[in-house]
Amino acid sequence: MNEIKQVTGRGVPLLLDDIDTDRIIPARFLRCVTFDGLGEHAFEDDRQQDPNHPFNNEKYRSGSVLVAGRNFGCGSSREHAPQSLIRWGIKAIIAESFAEIFFGNCTALGTPAVCADRSDLEKLAELIEEDPSREITVDVESKKVTSGDFECDITILDSARNALLSGQWDFMNLLLQNEDAIKETAQKIPYLNHFATQ
Repeated sequence: MNEIKQVTGRGVPLLLDDIDTDRIIPARFLRCVTFDGLGEHAFEDDRQQDPNHPFNNEKYRSGSVLVAGRNFGCGSSREHAPQSLIRWGIKAIIAESFAEIFFGNCTALGTPAVCADRSDLEKLAELIEEDPSREITVDVESKKVTSGDFECDITILDSARNALLSGQWDFMNLLLQNEDAIKETAQKIPYLNHFATQ
């Protein structure tokens, strides 16, 4: 099991509210067969409209901790949105709040999506802008974010926290580890065992 207790990396400040999934990955990129290559299109339209967008800025290119605002990931429930961020390089997201389905998709992909107070997010974004090389640690276990002298509390649903800490966020791995139990259950299901109606 791939347990995720903490993520450490440089930050990307995007302290905007109501960023929906269509802004994260525009609909025209949803026709892909796999998620490969989605990272280069993260925030594609926003980046074209705003040359100063953080995802255009080379000083944030090695960032892996996204600092966002309120209601991040709202809109349609597309797994492509967190997939594109992950493939761009994001490994954790700190925001004021998340849309529920986006939050669930992040957890199912092993990407901690944690909440912090607005004042803490503003301070953290300011610190990142001052020094983009600064390292940020999102500690799921202690429910803290730290960066140098900066520290703040974070919240995350207990179910998501437990899944990340135990490695049970990885559903495919869970299935593979329980192959015998799956086969045993399958033997008890009539339509999987040549069940014939009269």
